[in-house]
Amino acid sequence: MAEKPKPAPKAAKKAAPKPKADASGRPVLLSGGNPQIAKGYGEAPIQAYIAAMPGWKSALGARIDALISAAVPGVRKAVKWNSPLYGLEDDYWFLGLHCFTHYVKVSFFRGAALDPVPPGPSKQKEVRYLDIHENDGLDEAQFTAWVKQAAGLPGEKM
Repeated sequence: MAEKPKPAPKAAKKAAPKPKADASGRPVLLSGGNPQIAKGYGEAPIQAYIAAMPGWKSALGARIDALISAAVPGVRKAVKWNSPLYGLEDDYWFLGLHCFTHYVKVSFFRGAALDPVPPGPSKQKEVRYLDIHENDGLDEAQFTAWVKQAAGLPGEKM
């Protein structure tokens, strides 16, 4: 008589990753002001990254995340290479964020196919950027349109 296979062990619940902190408890910022966040998939690492974004960038990051989540139901999220990524399946991403000293860079990985094309050029043929500075404001309607278009294109494997 064949033995029944053993059930797979239950995955342990992981606590939300916390940003690395300096001696004062503030998140460690890499060169240019990008938060150092542990790699991870799901909502928790994204929220840890947003919370660690310095100054005005945190509110902008929260707004961008909310717009993406509303525009693309079921969007997948991860932090890799200290940058939030958004896609429709793990490891295939249509958009990423990155903090710099004076702005937040939104990367559309297939941005050359968007209409209209986001304004920031790239050395990579298909990538286009949207750089948002503190006093720029965010055209939420245009951003949402780009996000919806980007989500409909093949994701970039990372």
